[in-house]
Amino acid sequence: MELGRRVVCGLSGGALAALLTGCSVDSLIWGSDGAKVIEATEKLIADLAAGETSDIVCADSTADFGEPSDWSSLSAGEPEKFTGKYWKDQAALDPKWSINLEGLPEGAVAGTTFPGNVFFGETGGELCVIDVAWATLSAVR
Repeated sequence: MELGRRVVCGLSGGALAALLTGCSVDSLIWGSDGAKVIEATEKLIADLAAGETSDIVCADSTADFGEPSDWSSLSAGEPEKFTGKYWKDQAALDPKWSINLEGLPEGAVAGTTFPGNVFFGETGGELCVIDVAWATLSAVR
């Protein structure tokens, strides 16, 4: 069997196994902790895009959440355990996880700033948003 076919069969089988056991595909790919980060990020995006205050923001967070339109058309990307290697400004906040955001707000043009990454801490064993890093769109194709 050629490699491509084996990969597709393996991924399909894994996704089917995840569905049959009640696990999400995110859990299969990112583990249960990573899947929780994705789920929390999707909730944050939905809350903020709807103009609501999210209940998953850490009590001591001073993050800039911008406007609801900044969060439109965004979705959770890839979670990872936090490392201060790339995020020196956030290291002092002691986040446990970071996740990139995918997509652009509607009407984005070169120079538009938008939420690019979300950082999660923990309070009482639960994830909470401790900071948001903003990105600037350099070009539009």
